[in-house]
Amino acid sequence: MIEATSCGGVVIFRGKILTLFKSYKNRYEGWVLPKGTVEKGETFEETALREVREEAGVNATIVKYIGKSQYNFTVPDDIVTKEVHWFLMAADNYHSKPQREEYFVDSGYYKYHEIYHLLRFSNEKQIVEKAYAEYQELRSAGKWIKPGRNF
Repeated sequence: MIEATSCGGVVIFRGKILTLFKSYKNRYEGWVLPKGTVEKGETFEETALREVREEAGVNATIVKYIGKSQYNFTVPDDIVTKEVHWFLMAADNYHSKPQREEYFVDSGYYKYHEIYHLLRFSNEKQIVEKAYAEYQELRSAGKWIKPGRNF
């Protein structure tokens, strides 16, 4: 068994959530959240911010840690157990640019009810549900991050 750790972000701008469409050689297609593998010497926060920037072209700001998800998948001759640490993030505009080298062919910001139905994986739907509830709570308390400045 191989153990792997990734980090990612639920990025929100004006109430809409960033998602990416991945199409890999017609074997994998679906809407996903930006995430990726922790590199040597990186903190989880650094990994999450880097992956959002690389995969979606978005410079985001971390608002808070929202939890982790776990899942398994198979590779030739082994099983990978993956743990993903998620952060609620704020963007300062709607711009995004999918990373073609990683087979992302589209990206955009969608309303909560839209993204919930677009996302391919149930563990990502659960993270979005938790992150969006946190976002609404912070926003109603007047504590949601404003573009260009902190709390």
